[in-house]
Amino acid sequence: MSYTLYGIKTCSTVGKARKWLNEHSIEHQFHDYRQAGITAEQLQFFIAQSNWELLLNKRSTTWKNLDAAQKQSINPESAVQLMLENPTLIKRPLLVSDKHFLVGFKLADYEALL
Repeated sequence: MSYTLYGIKTCSTVGKARKWLNEHSIEHQFHDYRQAGITAEQLQFFIAQSNWELLLNKRSTTWKNLDAAQKQSINPESAVQLMLENPTLIKRPLLVSDKHFLVGFKLADYEALL
């Protein structure tokens, strides 16, 4: 099975996930949001697998730098638009295959899945 790990290379949690996958010889590709961006289709797929509220990273520096009006008026449509414009607003890492979808890096979840 082939996996894609989505995130940004400077994120320490993404680094932990990449290290774990490598140590366990799990074949995967890495997709850096910051360099490769994200398409509307990919984001809609992510949302279909979870939901926009789970994917929106309200702990990110990007979120903290948004103005108060944007934060207060967030809804599904505006969240999608913001995540497309600022992929660092998408929680990371996302581990995706044709059968699996994990948000974040929790060791127990990775061990159970893989």
